[in-house]
Amino acid sequence: MKQRPLGRTGRVVSEIGFGCMGMSEFYGPSDQSENFSTLGAALDAGVNFFDTADTYGHGANEELVGRFARTVGRHRVCVATKFGIVREPGKIERRIDTSPAYVKAACNASLKRLGLDHIDLYYAHRLNPDVPIEDTVGAMADLVQAGKVRALGLSEVSPATLRRAHAVHPITAVQSELSLAERTPEDEILPLCWELSITFVAYSPLGRALLTGRDVAAEALDVTDYRRFLPRFIGNAATANVRLAAKLKAIAEEKGATPAQIAIAWLLASFPHVVPIPGTRKAVRARENAGASDVRLTRDDLERLDGLFPIGAATGDRYTEAGFIGVNV
Repeated sequence: MKQRPLGRTGRVVSEIGFGCMGMSEFYGPSDQSENFSTLGAALDAGVNFFDTADTYGHGANEELVGRFARTVGRHRVCVATKFGIVREPGKIERRIDTSPAYVKAACNASLKRLGLDHIDLYYAHRLNPDVPIEDTVGAMADLVQAGKVRALGLSEVSPATLRRAHAVHPITAVQSELSLAERTPEDEILPLCWELSITFVAYSPLGRALLTGRDVAAEALDVTDYRRFLPRFIGNAATANVRLAAKLKAIAEEKGATPAQIAIAWLLASFPHVVPIPGTRKAVRARENAGASDVRLTRDDLERLDGLFPIGAATGDRYTEAGFIGVNV
C-alpha cells in the first residue's frame, strides 16, 4: 500500500482509507464481530486511515473504531472523527451545532467513546451558517493547543468558507463525496485543496456501491437501508445509473481488476491529493478495495473513463433535500 501526505502535517497515511459509517447504521443490519474482523483485514492490507463520526450509530461507531485502535496498537492507525450533526437516540432527523461550546463538549465525548487520548484528524461534519466559521475553527484550534486533536478538517464546505477557515488555523483535510458518479468537487473545491496543500478525503468513492456492479436499486436493498430513499437509487434514475455503472465492467476485465478497483484507481491516478475511503462490512471487500492501490491506469484509460463518466452523468441528486442541510455552507 502506497502512502500519501496528510495535508502539511508531515504525516503520511495509506492512499486508500476506510470509511466506517456503514458498520453501525444506514446500510442494513451488521455483525460487530464481523466488522472487527473486516477492520483487521483492511489493516493487514495496508490501510491505516480509519474514518468515523460521533453521529454514526449514535456513538457506537466511535466505540468500535476506538476498541480496534486500542487492540491493534494506537501507533498503527490514524483515526479521524467528526462533530456537528446532532440527533436524538433512535432518530434520523438532525440539527447542526458548530458553536464553540459544542465543539469542545463533542470532542470530549468522542475521546471518551474512542477510549483514546487524542484524535488524529477532527472534522466539522456539517456547518451551521448562523455560526461564523472563525468561531468554530477557533474552538477547534483550542483543541489542538490542548493536545486533544492533532489536525483539523471540514466536511462538505464551500470554497469561500474554506479560505476563511484556513486563515484561522491550517486545515489539513476536506471531506466530500467524490467518485466517477459524483464529480462536482472537481469544479472548485478540489482545485482549491490542491492550491492550499489540503488533502481531499473522498467518501463514497464507489457511489454507495453503485460502481461495484452489484444490484443496488432501491427494491433490492434491505428495508432499513437508507439508500432506498436517495433519488439516485429510485425508479428510472436507478435504472439509468445502473446502466451507467455497467460501463466499468469492460475496462475492469481488460485490467484484470474489479469495477470497484477501477473506480478507486481512477481517483488515485487523477488526483494526487485525494485519499478515497471506501467502506464495507466484508473482509473480502476490504481486501478488494485495498487492492486498487496496485491497479495501474494509463493516460488512455483515464481519458476513456472521463469520457464514459463525464461530470453530471449520474441521474438524480445524491441526497434528499434534508440531506443537503449543512452542505456547501
